[in-house]
Amino acid sequence: MRLGELIPTPYRLFGKAVLLATLVGGSAAITWQVQDWRYGKQLAEQSQLHTDTLNQLAQASAAQQRANQDKRLALEQRLASSEQTHYRALNDVQRDQGRLRDRLATADLRLSVLLDATTSAGNGSMPATAATGSVVHGPTRAELDPAHAQRIIGVTDDGDRGLIALTACQAYAKEVSTPN
Repeated sequence: MRLGELIPTPYRLFGKAVLLATLVGGSAAITWQVQDWRYGKQLAEQSQLHTDTLNQLAQASAAQQRANQDKRLALEQRLASSEQTHYRALNDVQRDQGRLRDRLATADLRLSVLLDATTSAGNGSMPATAATGSVVHGPTRAELDPAHAQRIIGVTDDGDRGLIALTACQAYAKEVSTPN
């Protein structure tokens, strides 16, 4: 007698069903495992692509930031050079104005104004001809009081400073607004 003949038929059918279910379940588990490996590989590839893309974006951003910093540094250097030029010009003008004020104060230099020679005599004007013994030839001039001369030099000094400051502002605005 064989072993299969000793086991009743319903148990044999049940055993075959269990064996078949085990085989089907095992093959399904293997199929799931293979799919898991394949999807895991795809997810790893996608993750690597995403990481590479992020790295490229970060590198491009860093390069752009370096370029902007280089532009800013170049602009700052040009502005510093322009500022030094204008500062030197302002110092030169102030030094010259100071010398002129000193010369006026010591009476080493006198300011004079040209008088209009066409005005008629008798209305408070100076005579058009030079006095006898004068060596001055040419138009008649009148000397200014030293205090008035100092005030005039102060006004011209303020004007010179204003012009230099305006030139510096215009150069700054031009430099900043010019795209490079």
